[in-house]
Amino acid sequence: MKTPSRLLPLVTDGLVDAVLRQLMSGKEAMVYVVQCGDELRCAKVYKEARQRSFRQAVDYTEGRRTKNSRQARAMAKGSRYGRQEQEAAWQSAEVDALYRLAAAGVRVPTPYNFHAGVLLMELLTDAAGEPAPRLNDVLLSEALARQFHAILIRQVVRMLCAGIVHGDLSEYNVLVDSEGPVIIDLPQAMDAAANNNARRILERDVDNLKAYFGQFAPDLLSSNYGREIWLRYEAGTLHPESVLDGHVPPVEKTADLDEVMQVIDAASNEEAARRARQEALRLGGRTV
Repeated sequence: MKTPSRLLPLVTDGLVDAVLRQLMSGKEAMVYVVQCGDELRCAKVYKEARQRSFRQAVDYTEGRRTKNSRQARAMAKGSRYGRQEQEAAWQSAEVDALYRLAAAGVRVPTPYNFHAGVLLMELLTDAAGEPAPRLNDVLLSEALARQFHAILIRQVVRMLCAGIVHGDLSEYNVLVDSEGPVIIDLPQAMDAAANNNARRILERDVDNLKAYFGQFAPDLLSSNYGREIWLRYEAGTLHPESVLDGHVPPVEKTADLDEVMQVIDAASNEEAARRARQEALRLGGRTV
């Protein structure tokens, strides 16, 4: 196929020998199969912000570090330079996350290079050597749904232990290669410790998995892994091999007796006043 203009710098610089075909088009990027020496790899070409359906919401970018104060000011003002820097930061966030997660043992595509706004990474394949399908395209039995759900919950735990929340995890951002589920698409990945939205979004990610796999294994719908994972993370007891059961015991609070008595006294006074008004009206008085 004709080499897309965005991939020409990689061909010119010898990182890619040939562009073979387009693999997929997502909401933030287009992915191509490319030849690199004796290997087939993926080249992820990020779409410009105006072409993407996924926006760089502050929910995701809060807490991200900037190179320097000049960059931070420009991004805050929304100047042309600031928008360029914001776009570069959005793209490099995925690269940084992939390296961190791969080092933490999370199943993600291996990143090889990030050049001219293009991410060069591993091509995931199924048992037949074909590009791995998305999870939503895989036919699941109840047993396989349970197995994949357990694997992905473990991956979410490993990610959080590495300080990262995916932010957009669903059946559309998981591939199934010859060894099982692999998590993809991480430009919106967030720092769990620096982002105040991390808990809400992690629980949403886990709920997305619950809703999808619950179609095949309905008892998963009553689980609460998201809250359990986050509570353990907050308590400092979460580790990559933590044993989870998907249930969180109800919070037991000690009753405040003084507050209870105040409520009772207020109710008693209100009832006494109501009776007094009724008695006054019965006797024909004017006091109400």
